[in-house]
Amino acid sequence: MPDNSGPLVPLHWIGFGYAALVASGGIIGYAKAGSVPSLAAGLLFGSLAGFGSYQLSQDPRNIWVFLATSGTLAGIMGMRFYHSGKFMPAGLIAGASLLMVAKLGVSVLNRPHQ
Repeated sequence: MPDNSGPLVPLHWIGFGYAALVASGGIIGYAKAGSVPSLAAGLLFGSLAGFGSYQLSQDPRNIWVFLATSGTLAGIMGMRFYHSGKFMPAGLIAGASLLMVAKLGVSVLNRPHQ
């Protein structure tokens, strides 16, 4: 009989990568420009995205923290990208956030109804 001691749902690795991208963006912003608000926002939103990814790994129906975090970042960074025209960092984070929102939408639409 196989050992099933692992989690029932695999970890949400794409979400954890997204969380690391957001947090590292805040750290890089602080290192390059000394921007404390960038550091605080990056660590806050990166932590929220990581927590949301953890929740998704435990229960794929629990999307709300991750969806709120990526949706908020898509809006904020999308506006920054629209006004500045600079891809780094606003465009990159806005694009990654939109991809996360789209991925959650597809997973919700493909989920069997209960």
